[in-house]
Amino acid sequence: MNGDLALLAESAVHALLARGETLSSAESCTGGLIAKVITDIPGSSAALMGACVTYTNEVKINLLGVDPEIIVRVSEVSFECAEAMATGAKARMQSTYAVSTTGYAGPGGGTEKDPVGTVYIGLATPRGVRSERFSAPVGSTRSEVRAAAACRALEMLLAEMNA
Repeated sequence: MNGDLALLAESAVHALLARGETLSSAESCTGGLIAKVITDIPGSSAALMGACVTYTNEVKINLLGVDPEIIVRVSEVSFECAEAMATGAKARMQSTYAVSTTGYAGPGGGTEKDPVGTVYIGLATPRGVRSERFSAPVGSTRSEVRAAAACRALEMLLAEMNA
Protein backbone atom coordinates (compact mmCIF):
# COMPACT_ATOMS: atom_id res chain seq x y z
CA MET A 1 0.00 0.00 0.00
CA ASN A 2 2.76 2.47 0.86
CA GLY A 3 4.27 2.11 -2.62
CA ASP A 4 0.89 2.81 -4.16
CA LEU A 5 0.45 5.81 -1.91
CA ALA A 6 3.85 7.23 -2.86
CA LEU A 7 3.12 6.75 -6.58
CA LEU A 8 -0.28 8.42 -6.25
CA ALA A 9 1.27 11.35 -4.37
CA GLU A 10 3.93 11.74 -7.04
CA SER A 11 1.30 11.65 -9.80
CA ALA A 12 -0.83 14.20 -7.98
CA VAL A 13 2.05 16.61 -7.41
CA HIS A 14 3.23 16.36 -11.01
CA ALA A 15 -0.31 16.90 -12.32
CA LEU A 16 -0.87 19.89 -10.05
CA LEU A 17 2.48 21.44 -11.01
CA ALA A 18 1.87 20.89 -14.73
CA ARG A 19 -1.47 22.66 -14.47
CA GLY A 20 -0.38 25.41 -12.10
CA GLU A 21 -3.00 24.26 -9.59
CA THR A 22 -2.89 23.69 -5.85
CA LEU A 23 -4.15 21.32 -3.16
CA SER A 24 -5.01 21.53 0.50
CA SER A 25 -6.16 18.84 2.91
CA ALA A 26 -8.33 18.57 6.00
CA GLU A 27 -7.61 15.27 7.68
CA SER A 28 -9.14 13.63 10.70
CA CYS A 29 -8.62 9.85 10.72
CA THR A 30 -5.65 10.00 8.32
CA GLY A 31 -3.85 12.33 10.72
CA GLY A 32 -1.92 14.28 8.08
CA LEU A 33 -0.83 11.25 6.06
CA ILE A 34 -2.00 12.80 2.79
CA ALA A 35 0.00 15.96 3.44
CA LYS A 36 2.98 13.88 4.52
CA VAL A 37 3.14 11.85 1.31
CA ILE A 38 2.59 14.97 -0.80
CA THR A 39 5.43 16.79 0.96
CA ASP A 40 7.73 13.79 0.41
CA ILE A 41 7.78 14.80 -3.28
CA PRO A 42 10.44 17.37 -4.28
CA GLY A 43 8.82 20.56 -5.55
CA SER A 44 5.56 19.92 -3.72
CA SER A 45 5.75 23.30 -2.00
CA ALA A 46 4.45 24.83 -5.23
CA ALA A 47 1.45 22.50 -5.17
CA LEU A 48 0.41 22.10 -1.52
CA MET A 49 -1.08 25.20 0.07
CA GLY A 50 -1.44 23.62 3.50
CA ALA A 51 -3.06 20.94 5.58
CA CYS A 52 -5.07 20.71 8.78
CA VAL A 53 -5.30 17.74 11.09
CA THR A 54 -8.79 18.36 12.42
CA TYR A 55 -9.11 15.47 14.82
CA THR A 56 -11.72 16.97 17.13
CA ASN A 57 -15.14 18.35 16.31
CA GLU A 58 -14.19 21.69 17.86
CA VAL A 59 -11.30 22.08 15.43
CA LYS A 60 -13.48 21.01 12.49
CA ILE A 61 -15.92 23.75 13.49
CA ASN A 62 -13.47 26.49 14.47
CA LEU A 63 -10.76 26.01 11.85
CA LEU A 64 -12.70 24.73 8.84
CA GLY A 65 -16.09 26.29 9.49
CA VAL A 66 -18.01 23.00 9.66
CA ASP A 67 -21.56 23.80 10.77
CA PRO A 68 -22.05 22.27 14.24
CA GLU A 69 -25.56 21.27 13.15
CA ILE A 70 -24.03 18.79 10.67
CA ILE A 71 -22.25 17.01 13.50
CA VAL A 72 -25.38 16.98 15.67
CA ARG A 73 -27.66 15.83 12.83
CA VAL A 74 -25.53 13.23 11.00
CA SER A 75 -22.21 13.05 12.96
CA GLU A 76 -18.67 13.98 12.09
CA VAL A 77 -18.30 10.72 10.19
CA SER A 78 -20.60 11.51 7.29
CA PHE A 79 -20.85 12.68 3.69
CA GLU A 80 -21.94 16.12 4.88
CA CYS A 81 -19.02 16.59 7.26
CA ALA A 82 -16.46 15.38 4.70
CA GLU A 83 -17.85 17.86 2.17
CA ALA A 84 -17.88 20.72 4.69
CA MET A 85 -14.28 19.93 5.70
CA ALA A 86 -13.09 19.94 2.08
CA THR A 87 -15.02 23.11 1.29
CA GLY A 88 -13.59 24.84 4.36
CA ALA A 89 -10.02 23.80 3.56
CA LYS A 90 -10.30 24.93 -0.06
CA ALA A 91 -11.73 28.32 0.93
CA ARG A 92 -9.43 29.01 3.86
CA MET A 93 -6.25 27.92 2.09
CA GLN A 94 -7.32 29.32 -1.29
CA SER A 95 -6.41 26.14 -3.15
CA THR A 96 -7.74 24.83 -6.42
CA TYR A 97 -8.64 21.48 -4.82
CA ALA A 98 -9.05 20.15 -1.29
CA VAL A 99 -9.41 16.62 0.04
CA SER A 100 -10.77 15.62 3.43
CA THR A 101 -11.03 12.44 5.46
CA THR A 102 -13.20 11.60 8.45
CA GLY A 103 -13.86 8.12 9.72
CA TYR A 104 -13.04 5.24 12.01
CA ALA A 105 -9.49 3.91 11.65
CA GLY A 106 -9.86 1.56 14.62
CA PRO A 107 -9.36 -0.56 16.44
CA GLY A 108 -12.12 1.08 18.51
CA GLY A 109 -15.01 3.22 17.43
CA GLY A 110 -17.36 2.65 14.57
CA THR A 111 -21.09 2.17 14.51
CA GLU A 112 -23.44 -0.42 13.08
CA LYS A 113 -23.94 1.80 10.02
CA ASP A 114 -20.27 2.80 9.77
CA PRO A 115 -18.02 0.11 11.26
CA VAL A 116 -14.28 0.44 11.85
CA GLY A 117 -12.61 0.93 8.48
CA THR A 118 -15.27 3.34 7.21
CA VAL A 119 -13.95 6.68 5.98
CA TYR A 120 -15.85 9.49 4.29
CA ILE A 121 -13.66 11.31 1.79
CA GLY A 122 -14.50 14.78 0.55
CA LEU A 123 -13.22 16.50 -2.57
CA ALA A 124 -13.74 20.21 -3.24
CA THR A 125 -12.94 21.31 -6.79
CA PRO A 126 -13.53 24.31 -9.04
CA ARG A 127 -16.67 22.46 -10.23
CA GLY A 128 -18.13 21.84 -6.77
CA VAL A 129 -17.84 19.41 -3.90
CA ARG A 130 -18.59 15.72 -3.56
CA SER A 131 -17.86 12.89 -1.19
CA GLU A 132 -17.82 9.15 -1.05
CA ARG A 133 -17.99 6.47 1.60
CA PHE A 134 -14.89 4.27 1.57
CA SER A 135 -14.62 0.93 3.36
CA ALA A 136 -11.21 -0.59 4.04
CA PRO A 137 -11.02 -4.38 3.81
CA VAL A 138 -12.36 -6.14 6.92
CA GLY A 139 -9.56 -6.87 9.33
CA SER A 140 -7.39 -3.95 8.23
CA THR A 141 -5.11 -2.51 10.87
CA ARG A 142 -5.32 1.15 11.85
CA SER A 143 -2.32 1.94 9.62
CA GLU A 144 -3.84 0.04 6.71
CA VAL A 145 -7.16 1.90 7.02
CA ARG A 146 -5.36 5.23 7.06
CA ALA A 147 -3.14 4.37 4.08
CA ALA A 148 -6.05 2.97 2.05
CA ALA A 149 -8.15 6.09 2.72
CA ALA A 150 -5.25 8.36 1.74
CA CYS A 151 -4.82 6.36 -1.48
CA ARG A 152 -8.50 6.69 -2.28
CA ALA A 153 -8.46 10.44 -1.65
CA LEU A 154 -5.57 10.89 -4.08
CA GLU A 155 -7.29 8.62 -6.63
CA MET A 156 -10.38 10.82 -6.41
CA LEU A 157 -8.24 13.94 -6.91
CA LEU A 158 -6.47 12.49 -9.95
CA ALA A 159 -9.75 11.28 -11.49
CA GLU A 160 -11.23 14.75 -11.09
CA MET A 161 -8.18 16.38 -12.66
CA ASN A 162 -8.41 13.99 -15.61
CA ALA A 163 -12.18 14.42 -16.10
